[in-house]
Amino acid sequence: EESLQMWDLNKRLEAYLARVKFLEEENEVLRAEIQSAKGSPAGESWRAKYEEELRVLRDALDRAFREKCTAELARDNLYEEVQQVKSRCQKAQAARDEAKKQLSLSRKELEEERRAQIWLKERAVQLEKEVEALLEVHEEEKAGLDQEIASFSQSLESFRCAPVAFQPVEVEDYSKRLSEIWKGAVETYKTEVSQLEGSLCQAKENLWKAVEDNQQSQLQLQHLEKDLAGLKARKEMLEESLARQWQEQRGEAEKFQLAMEALEQEKQTLRVQIAQVLEDRQQLMHLKMSLSLEVATYRTLLEAESTRLQMPAG
Repeated sequence: EESLQMWDLNKRLEAYLARVKFLEEENEVLRAEIQSAKGSPAGESWRAKYEEELRVLRDALDRAFREKCTAELARDNLYEEVQQVKSRCQKAQAARDEAKKQLSLSRKELEEERRAQIWLKERAVQLEKEVEALLEVHEEEKAGLDQEIASFSQSLESFRCAPVAFQPVEVEDYSKRLSEIWKGAVETYKTEVSQLEGSLCQAKENLWKAVEDNQQSQLQLQHLEKDLAGLKARKEMLEESLARQWQEQRGEAEKFQLAMEALEQEKQTLRVQIAQVLEDRQQLMHLKMSLSLEVATYRTLLEAESTRLQMPAG
């Protein structure tokens, strides 16, 4: 274990020495470049180049910020459109609920009309039965009256056979009474028949009205069913358009998110590059200052040496 630790330390020491050697070589190269830059007027070009890079980076940063603002504005617009589509869907849902309510009411009215129609049919059958019963009663009364007339004619024959007991006054009274009874029965029968015919006509009119109302209710029900089918189709179209818009919005949001991430990465890269440029510039400034101090030191030493050499001659 100790030998492994020593081997690791030796490797780290070798890497450190190699790094120091590499840095010394880079330092020598930088010194040579600085000397060549001092000897040539290319130093200003380096500064101009760095300033141009900084300006380009600032412009790119401004463009990224403007694109970000544009993306946020587009996102807000899409949110407003989604809210409008939601409100339209809510209105369509309310209209569909209202159509369902109207359809249920129409169905109830149709059921009531059907019940009324059934009741009218039963009432018409009942009235027909009553008319038949009244006709039977009328036939029976007519037969009874015929029997009474026959018996009366037989009594007249008996009166003819027995002329001694014939009393014309009583016969006239009896005939008058019989005619009055017959007239009253006929008038009663006519009145009942007219009442039955009126009630039958009224029942037929009610039946026709019920049939017409039923037809109108069926037509209205068909219209409501058509409206409901149209509303369903419109709802499906709105749902499909909403889903499509949601997908498009999601895709655009993902694109915007990717663009924002790319811009953020580019921003971080620009920051790193700007920091690197500033650091290089700071290092150049420090190197320039150190070179200036070194030149000043050499100049002082040369002046001192020249002074020292001139002193004995004087």
